[in-house]
Amino acid sequence: MINVILCDDHALIRRGIRDTLSDAPDMTVVGEAGDYGELRSLLRGCSCDVLVLDINLPGRSGLDVLHALKDEGSTVKVLIVSMYPEDQYAIRALRAGAYGYVNKGGDPQLIVSAVRTVSQGRKYVTPEIAQMLVESLTTPLPENAHEKLSDRELQTLVMIASGKRLSDIAEELMLSPKTVSVYRARVLEKLSLANNSELTVYAIRHGLVGS
Repeated sequence: MINVILCDDHALIRRGIRDTLSDAPDMTVVGEAGDYGELRSLLRGCSCDVLVLDINLPGRSGLDVLHALKDEGSTVKVLIVSMYPEDQYAIRALRAGAYGYVNKGGDPQLIVSAVRTVSQGRKYVTPEIAQMLVESLTTPLPENAHEKLSDRELQTLVMIASGKRLSDIAEELMLSPKTVSVYRARVLEKLSLANNSELTVYAIRHGLVGS
């Protein structure tokens, strides 16, 4: 039996994934968490083969959690399930230690297949991600400026471009407004942009948010 822990800050999303996985005869959901604090407690208290993890969490993002688990020497295998398209975060997640990446908008059965693959210690990538990986190996693609951003800076960029105020971002990420302002300033500087309007246009042009 494959023991799975779900970590997503939306209870309805967790319920949907839990129901999907519960239909599989070879896996069971042994715990659910809404943030990193709850996740840490779960990992200390129960055996887990696969962690199904969202990227957009309050406080520490899913990418932060990946780095933390790696630093702690955790052996749990992580499958990222995110609303963000593959070309935004998939490669970052895999580099950070994830075993796979699945978009929430895809076929729910893909999550079942991905959990099985990851539980065996194998990487799970969609055809889209596989194509991206092949192209990165065979073609020297020009690097986009936002690819040089840190994980937290990219998260701040996407949230601002999605219309969220700095105070809202600070509350959601459990950071001070001053810290979020620092991230915003770094993003503007690294992307050579002047204000939030230009930042939003940049994000839309590069497919980081919907138009």
